[in-house]
Amino acid sequence: MGKKIIKNLFGILLIVFIIAGIVFVYQTYNYNEFEKRIKEPGKTVFTRDGDIKYGENYSYKIENTDFHDAMFSKKIAVNPNTPYKVTCKVKVENVENEENGKTGGAHICIADTTEKSISISGTQDWQELTFLFNSKNRTEVEIGFRLGGYDALSKGTAWFSDFTMEAGIQSDDTNWKVACFIFPKIDVDVEVNGQVQHVSLQMTDNDIRAVKTNLERYQTSIAEISHQKMSVEYEVYTIEEPIHTLSYDEENGYYVSANDVYDQIHTYVEQNEYDHIYVAIRLADTQKGNDILVNDWIGLGGMDYFGIGFSNIRMPDDENNYVYQYHYLLNTFPEEVFIHEFLHTLERNSEEYGYEVPALHDFSKYGYSDRGNQGLKEWYEDYMNQEIEYQGTKIGIPQQMYTYKPVHESDFRYSTYLDVFEEPDNIIEIVRSLFIRVGKLFDEKQ
Repeated sequence: MGKKIIKNLFGILLIVFIIAGIVFVYQTYNYNEFEKRIKEPGKTVFTRDGDIKYGENYSYKIENTDFHDAMFSKKIAVNPNTPYKVTCKVKVENVENEENGKTGGAHICIADTTEKSISISGTQDWQELTFLFNSKNRTEVEIGFRLGGYDALSKGTAWFSDFTMEAGIQSDDTNWKVACFIFPKIDVDVEVNGQVQHVSLQMTDNDIRAVKTNLERYQTSIAEISHQKMSVEYEVYTIEEPIHTLSYDEENGYYVSANDVYDQIHTYVEQNEYDHIYVAIRLADTQKGNDILVNDWIGLGGMDYFGIGFSNIRMPDDENNYVYQYHYLLNTFPEEVFIHEFLHTLERNSEEYGYEVPALHDFSKYGYSDRGNQGLKEWYEDYMNQEIEYQGTKIGIPQQMYTYKPVHESDFRYSTYLDVFEEPDNIIEIVRSLFIRVGKLFDEKQ
């Protein structure tokens, strides 16, 4: 009788040992159908970490031993034109970014795009990251949990855990909430012909007054020009802290990107659900002999602030310039720059949703011209109402684009939870998962 009990106990212990072994192997070596993507070999170590973890499951650890770009990623089926929210917990240790401090670091992204959450760098304990995006015309996206970036390299260690994903409900509201951040001061070091030069500029009271006046006109004009298809409400912030960095490219010269003002504006953006962002700046002052930052633009649009359209409004170099001043003979449409740059966002959004739209700058191709004191107002009106005559049809911005605003938390009041990142929570599911994984590996070898 005693031998039988001992034998049964031994059998039970053996089963427990086998189960524990299976669980250990699963937690240590299974990546739950995540792919490990790297920019180049030899610079990243991927592991499941049982020592540093947020919850019960082992965390997903990325260690970049040199400046590199690496991620765990997973392809997810999505419904077109639907808002989605992805969250995770993340912890970082000694994360440094080679360049582009706001785009590098640990974050959530859609692989092979610039769509991403905010980034975490340095050494920080567990915190939640949230990534909001719209599927647009896609039926599949590859979600990445990343250390590095689309255009940035990072080194250090990041741990990711507790992944969730929700589908929200697309709003049909056509009222766009706009923020305009006025930065009266620029205080930067820039490189000109290989030499570093310091530039310090300041807006005048007239500059600031012109921005505010034209925002009022913009609010009225956008409703009129769109034939009431959309409306705008706006808020203005004057940020006294100078801009300390500028971005640069060959086409546009120096400009203000989202990275340049992130620290000054992110609190305002985080606390409000803005659909478009303007930054008003002065980049030159010919009265003071300073024009080294200037390129051939007065407004610059089509940019992005974490899924929100982002535009520059540059004050003219000469105080006698009437670009932002109403004059019954010279300029009856001083709000034109605000409308033009906003339309660049609608142009880009339309293309990303799979629509073919005329390029905003191609007005002459379709028989339009600058009408002097009214500028391109006629072109903008037909552009916003699909009234441009072309090859026997009418083209322009599709009406539905006025409802396709950036994704906000309010889109998830009645969300649907998706189990795409769920990990097995019992031995039966673990064994099943392992068999599925072995089957996939076998199929890949065939």
